[in-house]
Amino acid sequence: VQLQASGGGSVQAGGSLRLSCVLSGGTFRYYTMGWFRQAPGKEREFVSFSKWNDGTKYYGDFVKGRFTMSRDSAKNTVFLQMNSLKPEDTAVYYCAASTGLSYLDSSTYYKYWGQGTLVTVSS
Repeated sequence: VQLQASGGGSVQAGGSLRLSCVLSGGTFRYYTMGWFRQAPGKEREFVSFSKWNDGTKYYGDFVKGRFTMSRDSAKNTVFLQMNSLKPEDTAVYYCAASTGLSYLDSSTYYKYWGQGTLVTVSS
């Protein structure tokens, strides 16, 4: 399984970005997809996940309604729409895939990872 993330860039505070992640080499509908991020000097942080079995989504506390995750099974792609971006959202964003359904806010339970895409938010 390979994951290819894209869509990062530089925006001003209050702006929006949409990240994409394409899964190849596996059956997309059987993978829970997650987004994580890592800011310079900080640990990797959970952003969101979407379960493969029922589409349940869950977001990190800091999201507060600003981000929306979606899946397009026809394109083997998961998206992360990020609105009202803040400078503290600056980080490398990673997509990840898991066949599991538990502890999905922990990076430990994801087997496959994309290369990351950089998001920079300026004030």
